[in-house]
Order: sequence, then C-alpha cells, then structure tokens
Amino acid sequence: MKIARRIILVGLVALFVSLAVANVKLPAVFGDNMVLQQQSEVTIWGWADPGEEVTVSACWKASASTKTGNDGKWSVKIKTPKTGNGPHELTIKGNYTITLKNVLLGEVWVCSGQSNMQWGMNRSADPEKNIAKAKYPKIRLFTVQRTIAGEPQEDCKGNWAECSPETVAGFSAVGYYFGKHLFDEMDVPIGLISTNWGGTVAEAWTRREILEGDKDLKAMVDRFDAAKANFPEALKNYEVRIKAWEAKVAKAKTEGKKSNVRRPGKPRGRHQNSPSSLYNGMISPIIPFAIKGAIWYQGESNVSRAYQYRTLFPAMIANWRDDWKQGDFPFYYVQIAPFKYGRGASEELREAQMLTLSLKNTGMAVISDIGNIKNIHPKNKLDVGKRLALWALAKDYGKKDIVYSGPIYKSMKVEGDKIRLTFDYTGSGLKTMDGKEISHLTIAGEDKKFVEAKGVIDGNTVVVSSDAVKKPVSVRYGWSNTAEPNLANKNGLPASCFRTDDWPGVSYEAR
Repeated sequence: MKIARRIILVGLVALFVSLAVANVKLPAVFGDNMVLQQQSEVTIWGWADPGEEVTVSACWKASASTKTGNDGKWSVKIKTPKTGNGPHELTIKGNYTITLKNVLLGEVWVCSGQSNMQWGMNRSADPEKNIAKAKYPKIRLFTVQRTIAGEPQEDCKGNWAECSPETVAGFSAVGYYFGKHLFDEMDVPIGLISTNWGGTVAEAWTRREILEGDKDLKAMVDRFDAAKANFPEALKNYEVRIKAWEAKVAKAKTEGKKSNVRRPGKPRGRHQNSPSSLYNGMISPIIPFAIKGAIWYQGESNVSRAYQYRTLFPAMIANWRDDWKQGDFPFYYVQIAPFKYGRGASEELREAQMLTLSLKNTGMAVISDIGNIKNIHPKNKLDVGKRLALWALAKDYGKKDIVYSGPIYKSMKVEGDKIRLTFDYTGSGLKTMDGKEISHLTIAGEDKKFVEAKGVIDGNTVVVSSDAVKKPVSVRYGWSNTAEPNLANKNGLPASCFRTDDWPGVSYEAR
C-alpha cells in the first residue's frame, strides 16, 4: 500500500511539474490594465515549452503565431491600431491560455532616473489635494521593482494599475504630471513605466559593453572589477577592524567614557551604483516593450564627474535606443536644479546636459526657477512634468503653437568692449522673470578673471559688458552651484546657465 501511494505521489508531482513547464508565461510588463503603444508594431514575448506553438490574438483582429525555440523563448509582433474604443483583450494561447483584460491603446513613456524622478506624489507639493484629484482611469501606471543584477535580466517585478488616488500616491510625481499633461491635451490613454532608484549614477543605467568600449568611461568598470576582485580580502580586513572598534567602544563604556572612534565602513559587493547594475535589473527586463519615448531626471549623483557626463549621458541614451531597436525615440530630460552641493560643480553638469541637446530627438526642461538650494528634492514636480510634456507635445504630437523651451545659448560676438549673445528658443522675446536687470552674469578678458557684468536685452540678444574688462573674451551666466538666475523668454520658460568659453573646469580630469 505504501509503495502504491508513493508511486501515485511521484506521478502527481511529475504531472504538476510537466504542467508548470508547459504553461505559457509572460514577463511582468505584460498584464491586465496595461497600455500598448498605438499605431505601432509591438513585440510580445515570453516563455513556454521548447517547440510549443504560441498564438497571440487581439480583439482588434490582429494575431501572430510562432513556435518556441529549444530555450523555450518565443516572440511575436502584432500591429496596433489608433486608440479608439476600449478596453481591449489580448489572448496568448499555447498549451495554456492567458487572457489579458482592460488593455488600452495609447502612448507609452518610460520615466527613469534617480530620486527626483522616484519622488512620489505623496512627497511632492500639496500631496493630499493633488492625490485626491488623480482619478484618471485612462492613465495606467507600472513601477519596476528596484533590482540590482550582474547580468541583463529577462523579467522584473511589477504590475499595471489604473491611475487613482489609491495607486498614484507612491508613483513618480514627475512621471504622473508629465502623463497627466499629455492626457489633458490629447485625451488619449497614457501608459507610464516608472523605473528609478534614488542616489544613483548614470553608469549604473548603462550596459557594461558600452562603458568598456569608451576610453573615457572604462575607468569606472576597471574600478569596479578591481574592487570586486579585492572584495574577499577587504571583507577580512573589515572583520579585523570591526572587532578592534568594538573592543575600543566596550573599553570606553567600562571606563564611563564616550568613544569617539568611528565605526569602520563595511565594504560592498555589487550595489545600485555599480556599473550596469540597474540597466541589467531595471531596464533590460522591459526591452523591447513598445514605447513612444523616455523622460529622465538624474545627474545629481554625477556632479563630481560632470565633465565625464558629456560622454556618459549621450552614451547611455544611445545604448537604450540601440537596444530597444525603435530608432532614435524621443528622450527628454530635466536639467538639475541649483543646490548647495558639497563637492563638484553642478553648473558643469548642467552644461553637460545642455550639450546633450546636440543628440537627435532630445529635449531639456530647465528648472532653475523652481528649485530649492537648501533641498536637493524640490517639491514642485508639477511644473517639472509639464515642462517635459511641452517638448513631447511640440515635437511628437504636432502642437505647433507651443513654446517648449527656454532660451539656450547659441553664439557670441565681441563688439568692442562688449559681447553680444544670441540664443535659440527665444519664443515671444527675452525678459527677466522678476523685471530686474539680468542676474548672475560675469565677464572676463584673456586673464580669465571673471567679474560681475551688466546685461542689456536688445531684441532677441543680450549685450554684456563691464567697466572693469575692456577686452572681453568670455561671458558666463548662472555659473555656480546655487545660482538662481532670472533670464527667460516671455513665455515664462527660464534660460539655461551657460558659458561662452571652454576653459577646463573643476571636474575636467575627474573619472
């Protein structure tokens, strides 16, 4: 009898294992309540038994079939029509059937970066009022669970949800306000994929091969590899030092004294700021989910290596675009706000961000007027999201009457003892936001010694001068960590900080 029971039990286990393997499976980014990019050819992928037939069918009469390879992976492409009547259903059928419900067709955007993108609605300005109003069932939210990985991952954790006061509270405030402004202007479903981690560097969001392939970026990988190789020894040394520290603390306590000996720092293995860790764990799993574009708010953690960011940031953008295989999709980002940084020069990081505008289909939201020099996390995320949305509305959604950027320095011309500056994106004309003279302007001659300067708006140009500099060669504007300058266009969008010279700054050699 016992033998018979054992045989039955083994058979049942084998049956369940067989069924588990045979069940067709989707990555987390596909699920009920999702938004699929409209008027596109979207990729849908997953896993099943090797050699299993899989058919994906949509209720808008699109379907595709395939057979899994030896690795059990499958992938198909189906066309999506223009957003219209919904919600829709999507059926994935293999030996097992999955039906995805409440699916909408609309515009999908990735929202990524560090803490200012991660910052939830519940921590932004007027949280109770704005969360209570966030009843938008056609805006859908997906948050990628924070994950570190040494190799590119195929799946993540997360789920789609309709935007409501219950679901939006912890969601990215910048992402929400960006999506809300698009929805308010276009009345189409919006899908927002939030994948971010506070306090992280851009190299963590970049594939290792990209970093290794650039001599300016390889130093970061080399440092990590050396630390990884030395980790066992570093851990042993730490254990010795921590025991010595504990002994000193115990001795001081016995003697009735307060120990002022600092606790040794524990060495870390791979962590969120290790090169490629977040690309592997939080970007790779959602590729190639069809998107319209991406918005990005990061840079504070790279301030100490701002000059290197000129190379790193464009490389990261190109990396994402190459891997998504959707061409040069729109990539709009926030220029970091003024703040009392302990080290580094944030103006050099802002310059690196401004220079990245040379990359095709990029756009930058300047927020020097809505930052907080005492708080690295300004609470006004509404205007941040709106300024990002202006770029998308103008460049991607045909809103031709929108001024979407503040003035960006274009060129200079020396005119005697003055320098005339010209700008792109002057909109309806130049002005100062407070009606006063242009602030935070400096000018220098060949001695590179900058002094305060006066700027006069002349049409769409600014003429800069100082009695102390008779032969000027360079002008700088808003050139400090905490500068909150006042030049803008008459449409209310502030000018980016800039300099007309390229003299090496404090981060020039930092790698």
